Amino acid sequence: MRAGIPNAVYAMTKAGVVMLTKALAEEWSRFNINVNAVAPGYFSTPFVEDRLRDREMYNTIVSSTPLGRVGNPEDIMGACVFLASAASSYITGQTLCIDGGRTVL
Repeated sequence: MRAGIPNAVYAMTKAGVVMLTKALAEEWSRFNINVNAVAPGYFSTPFVEDRLRDREMYNTIVSSTPLGRVGNPEDIMGACVFLASAASSYITGQTLCIDGGRTVL
């Protein structure tokens, strides 16, 4: 997020997805259905391409990401495959942040 850019609706809906994930995990557990979410950080997508083209904004994003870069598809694919596999059979109601460490700051 960036100061001066309206983020209230985006923040509210992102929080809503986190809570919906928890609620559905509890409700659907009796059907042996696991519900998890993936919360990506900055990835090079059309949604953020204008921010990434702005050199100052790009530098701000990268400097506030502990791993020092924006994400690429390979960074998210493994986590999604894991969550869709039997290896995650005892994980439910979780939101996995794939953000290069931005949420630890």
